[in-house]
Parts: sequence; C-alpha cells; structure tokens
Amino acid sequence: MRNIVLTVILLVCSLSGAYAQTLQPILQDHAAEIAKPSRTSIGETLDDIAASGLPQATDFLEQWSDKNIWQNADGSFFIGSLSGDSVVLRDIDTGAEITVPKGDVTQLKPNGGVRRLIGTALVQFQLLDPDLSRRETAVASIARRPEAAQLAPLLASIDGEVDPALKARKVQLANFLSARFAADPADRIAAINSLSSDTSVEARAVLNQILSKSTGVATSMPEGNVAAILDPLVAPEQSYEALVDAGLAAPRQTPADIKAALEANIKEGRIGGFPLAQMDDPATREAAYTVLASEGLVPVLITEEVRDAVLKTHVFYEVYDEANVGITNAALAAQADVDIRVATAQVADLTLDALSLASIFFLAAIGLAITFGVMGVINMAHGEFIMMGAYTGYVVQQIIPNYTVSIFVALPLAFAVTFGAGVVMERLVIRRLYHRPLETLLATFGISIALQQVAKNIFGTQARPLTSPDWLAGAWVLNDVIQISYIRIAIFVMALMFLGLILFILKRTRLGLEVRAVTQNPGMASSMGINPDRINMMTFGLGSGIAGIAGVAIGLYAKVTSEMGSDYIVQSFMTVVVGGVGNVWGTLAGAAMIGFGQKGIEWLNPSNTLAAQTYMILFVILFIQFRPKGIVALKGRAAGE
Repeated sequence: MRNIVLTVILLVCSLSGAYAQTLQPILQDHAAEIAKPSRTSIGETLDDIAASGLPQATDFLEQWSDKNIWQNADGSFFIGSLSGDSVVLRDIDTGAEITVPKGDVTQLKPNGGVRRLIGTALVQFQLLDPDLSRRETAVASIARRPEAAQLAPLLASIDGEVDPALKARKVQLANFLSARFAADPADRIAAINSLSSDTSVEARAVLNQILSKSTGVATSMPEGNVAAILDPLVAPEQSYEALVDAGLAAPRQTPADIKAALEANIKEGRIGGFPLAQMDDPATREAAYTVLASEGLVPVLITEEVRDAVLKTHVFYEVYDEANVGITNAALAAQADVDIRVATAQVADLTLDALSLASIFFLAAIGLAITFGVMGVINMAHGEFIMMGAYTGYVVQQIIPNYTVSIFVALPLAFAVTFGAGVVMERLVIRRLYHRPLETLLATFGISIALQQVAKNIFGTQARPLTSPDWLAGAWVLNDVIQISYIRIAIFVMALMFLGLILFILKRTRLGLEVRAVTQNPGMASSMGINPDRINMMTFGLGSGIAGIAGVAIGLYAKVTSEMGSDYIVQSFMTVVVGGVGNVWGTLAGAAMIGFGQKGIEWLNPSNTLAAQTYMILFVILFIQFRPKGIVALKGRAAGE
C-alpha cells in the first residue's frame, strides 16, 4: 500500500514539474475572492489570472463561468463533475482525477454579474486560441456585449489572425470599439469618420450610442455638450411635469386637491367670501380658491397661464452623454453620410423588389397577352392554368424526391399538361364562341370555378408544398439594406429567358410568322393559305403552357392551393391592358409599371399590401381612360376591335 502511495506522489510531482508555472498558487493568493466573488472585488483576481499567460487559465475561466469549479477542505480548487453522490475532481494544472464524496467539497456558483466579468477576461485568451471556432466565439461575444476592456486584446489579436474572414471581422469590431472606447479622442474621431461608409446595422448602432442624449431642465443655460434647446410649449403638460420632477415647480392642483382645500376653509357658510350654494359652478370654485391663495391659506393655483409663465422662465434641453464636442460633431457628420447611403441602398432594394414583382407579373400575364392579342378571347380561367402548373410541380416532387431534378422535370411537364389542357379547352369551348366576348367570358369563368373544384377534390383545401432546391435557399445579401431571395432572382432570370424565347418564336419561326399574320389581318392570312383555326388552337395552347410554367415558378415561394390562380388573374389582366393587348413588349412594360407602382405604394404604406393593390387598380382605371390602347398599341385586328 505504501509503495502505491509513493508511486502516486512521484507521478503527481513529475506531472507538476512539466509546467514552468502552475495556476493553483495564483488561485490560492485570491482564494477568498474566488470562493465568494463580487463584481467589485473580482477585478484584481481576473487580472492576475490573465497576466499569468498559462494555457490552463482559459480552461479554468471557462469552467468557473459554467459553475464547474469546486473547492476542497484545504482550499484547493478543482474542475469537478457530479457522479451520483460523488464528485470527480480534476487537477487544474496536472489533469489528474480523484473521486470524493459530494459533502467534502464546495461548488462555486458565481452570479451573473461576475460571470460577465469572467467572460470579458476569457475573451483575450480565446482571441488567440489555435481553435478557429473558439476565436469565432470570442469575436461573437465581443459583438454581443462590447466593452472598453476588450479593445486592447482585440487589437493585439488582429496581426496574428490567419483566417481572412475572421480577421476582417476583427478589424471591423476593433473599429466599432475604437469609436466608442479609444482613450485618445483623435483615435475615436478617426474611427467614427471611417463609419461614414458603413451602412451595417452595427455601425449605425455605434453612431446612435455615441449620440445618445438625455433631457434636462434648468433655470439657466446648462453646461456640457448641449444637443438642442427644446420648446416647452410644444408639450406643456409633459414639460411642467419635468419641472415638478426636478423640484423646480410645485405640482398642479387636481380637482380633488381644490375640493379638499375649499372644504378645509369653510367659514360661516362661505369660502373666500363666496356662498356655499354657488360652489357648484367651477368658475366660482376657482375664484374662491384664488382668494384663499391670495390670503396665503392655500398654495397658488397653477392655471394654464401660470404654468406657461413658469415654463418660459426655465431652459429645457437635450445634452449628449458624450462630453467631447468634437466626437459628437464627427458622429453627426458620419451619421448624415450613412443616412444618405442607407436611403440610396433602400432605393436600390426597392428597385430589386419591384423588378422581382414585375417578372412575376410578366410570367403570369404573357400567356394571356398572346391569347388575348391573337384570338381576342378573355380567358378568365388563365389563373387556373397557373394553378395546374403548380400542382404539376407538386406531384413531380412526390415522385422525384430530389428537388433539383424534380424542378427541371416539372417545368417541361407543366408546359405539356397545361398546353394539352388549353388545346382541349379551345377545341371544345372557345372555338364555338369566337366574336362573342361576353359568352366567352362567362364560359371561361365557369371553367375556372370547375377547375378549382376539381383541384380541391384531388388535393384537398390545404396548401401543398412546392419545395425549392437547396441552391435556391437563402438570399443574395449585398449589405444590411439590400438583399433579395435566390428564388426571386431565379424567377427574374426565367422571365428574361421566356421573353427571349417568345420573341424568338414570334420573330424567327414559321409558327410565329403565322401568329403575327393572323393577329394583324386574319382574312389576308387565310387567303395566303394559313389556317386561322389551327393558329388559334396552337396560340391558346402556347399561352396556357406558359401559364403552367409560371405556376411552377410562382409555387416555389407562394402557397399552392386551388385558389392560387385567383391571386394573379387580376394582375395579369391589368398587365395586359396597361401594356397593350397582344404585344410582348407591351406586356413587359405593363408588368414593369404595375410592379414598380405597387412596390412604391407599399413603401409608402408597408403595413397594407392589399391597399397597394387597390390603389394600383384605381390607377389602371385612370390610365386606360387616357390611353385606352395601352403603352404599346397593337396594330391589326386587335387594334380595330
């Protein structure tokens, strides 16, 4: 047994000798503060631990913050973990472990304030830690709770940082901390000036913190870095309350105060010479109170005139919490520059949103524009072809779980399904109602209702998911102001592709030549051997197929339900009418006008999207009164009609 004990002693001694210095003696020098720490006494202890530079200091501070430090009967500190009724203690310097009964040791539980101070001290170790994740954690901790003490270790860690992204983040945070906490005002002003080009939320928060203000009131012009002199008569009641709170004025009497004062001064059935019978009149009560005040029996009545007079004899002001005028002036100049940059970025962000919305409207309306322009058919079921395309995408994803593959399969399949449905609809219904627009409108409206009900019977009333691939997740973020989702970008690119494809079909193919001929002069086209019925069928199928592809695109970010087509039919018709019936460029112009107009109205009233849509409908009604043929007027049959 004695040999075993000697062996353990020699092992511990050899392990201890491996360290040039141990942490335990430093801890023992501050044993009382560590055992019962407070925010006021722990600073010196943390400084000595940090100054040791020992690698085990980081582990000790982390475990202390996590309440995993235990103290035994002789005052030594260990890292411990509970194991039933026992505690497994690990030596802070050697790492040797022993197990002791829980009752023989005491767990140290620093409070929240102390743990925050420990975290601050821990940062300087973590900033230089070889582990990248630990350094990132330290930088994130500084960003969450920036303090003056963190500036020096952060600056010291920048040159040795090997990760480019983390180094850039350290430089940015050091700039933020320098703007607030640097000892030299010149360094602070230089850091503040550099923030004038930073539109991030963090940079704007730093400037706001530097320009934080407090309000005050005084009998004369105050000293200090005054931000503004306030007019107390803008809000006289609140201003007078501030005077009362500052002890510079007596509180105004309430009706209850006046009543109590009057009741306390009743003499021979009179108050201030006025009979009690007249006290029902508020003016008489006020006059009686004034008499009592003139006799010194009650405080002076604070009327509105008296209140305003008192307010004019005091100075109400806002003073910067920062005493240095040069620093606040630099912050004001930087904030003005940032505000201009943010406003410019907001315009750019609004433009991107408008382009995205316009591309959606273009995709939804281009098929309708073709059928309307060539055939003169008002297809109220156009939205349901969008719905059919979206449901086609959903069905494909149930069969093909790979979202990327399923989307590329769903796009042509949606075109084929809706193209076929459009051809069937044209052959069975539309061709029998040519030149009868009212009957066509009613028939297609009935078909739209029937298609919605069929979709409800098949897929139910709940929204179905059409999931985008992982490479479309997230958003393209330029800064804290400008960002747009990758799905919106994909839809915009798809709209451009379809614009090019449709222009190619109409301008470079035999079908396009025949479509343009039938659109401009169907009689002459027929005499030249073109079959108008065939062209009408193909055109209606093409327009329906494009609507199906639009449905897949729209379903990636919008809900897929049986009523989803109703959400786009109104905008589609507005786009076609405003742009010019049957003209691709007109549809593009109409989509841009409605997209930008609606986003502009939403920017003015962001809480009410429905109101923006309503205002756009009113605008379209007014627009077509002055330009009934749309932005790009069509020539030929549609123009004549």
